[in-house]
Amino acid sequence: MDTNRRGFLGAMGRVTIGAVASMAGAGQSAQAAIDKPHIPHWGMVVDLRKCIGCQACTVACIMENDVPEDSFRTHVSVYEVLKEGGDPAMVMLPRLCNHCDDPPCVPVCPVEATFKLETGEVVVDNTKCVGCAYCVQACPYDARFINHETQTADKCTFCFHRTSAGLLPACVETCVGGARNFGDLDDPESEVSRMLRENEVSVLRPEMHTNPNVYYIGLDAVLDGRVAGEAAYRPPLTVETQPHGEDA
Repeated sequence: MDTNRRGFLGAMGRVTIGAVASMAGAGQSAQAAIDKPHIPHWGMVVDLRKCIGCQACTVACIMENDVPEDSFRTHVSVYEVLKEGGDPAMVMLPRLCNHCDDPPCVPVCPVEATFKLETGEVVVDNTKCVGCAYCVQACPYDARFINHETQTADKCTFCFHRTSAGLLPACVETCVGGARNFGDLDDPESEVSRMLRENEVSVLRPEMHTNPNVYYIGLDAVLDGRVAGEAAYRPPLTVETQPHGEDA
């Protein structure tokens, strides 16, 4: 967590210094070097080896973003995986908006309420949104929902209001196991860039070619990175209890 925080804060304050090449022609001198603010490209790397399914991220997101009851911007789906010859295993899969570089939710919006920021986040302007739910249907990750209080589309924003103030997203700040890592994907020195270089990573629904900015380390091969989403949905309880005792 501390390393993640230092890398994130470093990206917020970093500037790049570039030199403008001299123009062709005799007598023209090279232009002076100029300072240009570095615009980060935010992304998340989720290390599933560290996720314990505690749902602290889910609760933090609800509290931070005032998410209405029975709706979620992020959620940890829990699956029971049974492999041949092995014991059943519980697999955790944190879900959220993937903030795609080619988001299918953007072109279907009839009023341009959904759009992508220069820093990579896909957001919704709820003063424009008419609640048609086209974007909800277009999202291959089930990461959007219609907020029943505002009647507009709602979703994860990478906590844009926090990152703009130099803070980490609420789910990252609260993750007790350090499974969620957030930072600048364009900065080769950032923690998330290092994790992408040093680990085998997967994305969800790669066949959709959305170029997501949420990556997973340790995604179980059984899930194959193609799980139909439950990020904004709480699965119903389906476990049947069995009585215990002499009459069971």
